[in-house]
Amino acid sequence: MKAYVEIQVEPGNNLQSILSVMRTIEGIQEVFAVTGHTDLIASIEASNLKEIANLVTERIHSIRGITNTVTMVCVED
Repeated sequence: MKAYVEIQVEPGNNLQSILSVMRTIEGIQEVFAVTGHTDLIASIEASNLKEIANLVTERIHSIRGITNTVTMVCVED
């Protein structure tokens, strides 16, 4: 399964250091700093919905400076 995650970062945190940490996490395919209503967008992949939820709640949310995420699961390739 594939999903995209919008990630908001607490103001004052270094986006580059958060990007560096995220790029080491298994399951995160790509992550970019973006303009607009969110700070980062990540493309993630896991074998099922439970693993996607665990990746977001246990791995991404544990990174210091991340305040909120919105996960959009792909329903079709």
